[in-house]
Amino acid sequence: MSSLAVVGLQWGDEGKGKIVDVLSEFYDIVVRFQGGSNAGHTVISDGTIHKFRILPTGAVRGKTVVIGNGVVVDPAILLDEIRSLESNNIPVDLVLSDRAHIITPYHIQIDGLLEETKGSSRVGTTKRGIGPTYADKISRVGLRICDLLGASRQDAWSRFEKITRLRVEQLYGKSLARPPTEVFGLLSEMINQLSPYVADAGLFLTTALNSGKRVLFEGAQGTLLDIDHGTYPYVTSSNCVSGAAATGAGVPPTLIERVLGITKAYVTRVGSGPFPTELTDDTGRLIQEQGGEFGTVTGRPRRCGWLDLVALKYATRLNGAELLAVTKVDVLSGLESVKVATAYEIDGTEVSSLPASSTELSRATPIYEELPGWERLSPREWRRLDSAGLDEMPPNLREYLSLIEKITGSKVAVVSTGPDRSDTLLVPGVSNALIDA
Repeated sequence: MSSLAVVGLQWGDEGKGKIVDVLSEFYDIVVRFQGGSNAGHTVISDGTIHKFRILPTGAVRGKTVVIGNGVVVDPAILLDEIRSLESNNIPVDLVLSDRAHIITPYHIQIDGLLEETKGSSRVGTTKRGIGPTYADKISRVGLRICDLLGASRQDAWSRFEKITRLRVEQLYGKSLARPPTEVFGLLSEMINQLSPYVADAGLFLTTALNSGKRVLFEGAQGTLLDIDHGTYPYVTSSNCVSGAAATGAGVPPTLIERVLGITKAYVTRVGSGPFPTELTDDTGRLIQEQGGEFGTVTGRPRRCGWLDLVALKYATRLNGAELLAVTKVDVLSGLESVKVATAYEIDGTEVSSLPASSTELSRATPIYEELPGWERLSPREWRRLDSAGLDEMPPNLREYLSLIEKITGSKVAVVSTGPDRSDTLLVPGVSNALIDA
């Protein structure tokens, strides 16, 4: 039995899609365990760009992929992604949990209405219906995949019509975007198209693990967006941490062996919320431009800042991430110096841990340690160094990575030096725990 959970350690967009794609070569099954179509994963392979919102990125390699019960599914987007891969002659071997909840057009409508009511306090949601779908799930009125298959459909229709009218017409005083009969029929048709993939995903995964299959659990978003542990209320609607892998996939936690945490060499976030190390100057704009920091799903520009080791240490501890992947080290190349936050000052007091309150965090001034930067290299030179090993990387970059290890107590196992699958260094020895059977 061999399994790995891969999670983001920042506010999402850490490059998980690429790292999962690289590592999925060594695994039989790749599982998505939370989130929905608000999560954008980009994989570049041999110059071809694949963008996913819901399918696990292991699908690019033709691996068996699983969408767990913890995911909220927009069936239209899922069908589009399946067709896109098939049009590129990549067969899709998918297991879709019968317990996963369905995003409906009304959830998307409500998402927009909710943001409008918040005014200046809006969270900055992607308006993909994620939050309202999770809210219905917790309120025990949601629709699951299994509800639209077989004899359950009649009960599901009765609940669907009542709740959608209550939510949109009575709560917000708005007209339904489309008639309930039309929407329910469309949803039923799409779930019927997906029915060959539907199964008890938890049973499938537990059986696979116990029979010796290698399984990679892929998280969406990042730890600082976790509904319980992130910078609340500026968070997503699900648990993004490693502990959610068992719940969201339907397997015992004892079957998840190790955790790899992903962090950029700097920090980005999309939407509202506190961001202590944010750079609003020319350096921030340079990082945004060189890093291509625009959302995969929304296209929104990402806010950029120096690496925050206070937040990173918190996220590493929370996830039990003994191994790290550091992405986009090439983006910082060419800078004379780089900074990392090692503590905060809040109301005159030095703080070395992440506050629970976003209000308190918004008053944090970072205390920086400044390090010398590393030289700008061409993509070809980076690839040569990837092949040569960590010892051949620029000395100042190695010092930077060593500081990350020192502060977090974790070991760097993967270094990403560019967007392509081949732009990756698997650190000899350390990465063995990720790739060896």
